[in-house]
Amino acid sequence: MSTMEPVKKVTIVISKGGLEHVYPGLIMANGARMEGIEADVFFTFFGLDAIIKSRMDKLKVATVGNPGMRFPNGMAMPTMMGMVPGMSSFVTKMMQKEMDQLDIPPISEFLEMISDAGGGIYACKATVEMFHLNERDFCDQLNEVITVGEFYEKSAGAQIIFT
Repeated sequence: MSTMEPVKKVTIVISKGGLEHVYPGLIMANGARMEGIEADVFFTFFGLDAIIKSRMDKLKVATVGNPGMRFPNGMAMPTMMGMVPGMSSFVTKMMQKEMDQLDIPPISEFLEMISDAGGGIYACKATVEMFHLNERDFCDQLNEVITVGEFYEKSAGAQIIFT
């Protein structure tokens, strides 16, 4: 019998922009909200691509340097194959086909679901400034652009999860 307190609040940090990096965080945030757990998602560095309107539904799977990359038959894909022109697009299409069969929504719809369920969507101020972005670049679900200090304030008492 566990004596641990149930999780009441999570903050998920998404710092990479590959499809395989963004979806786990969105799935976790949505799952948390469906379980009644407070959830905020903090996007930083290349993870910002997931909340930039012009990029969010165009993310690709990173095929180079991904030791977990496998062919549909389960055989490991040699890292060098990831450099073949068009491989990232091919693998992305394969992954999106599988997600469609499981009725997993596109990123824009996922963000809308999380926001509608009361989850917070935040962007890292330092990264926004470093990449010369402004709030007009982001999806409507963005709550605000915040500093790391504000991130920690919002995360008080939360389990912080990096994807």
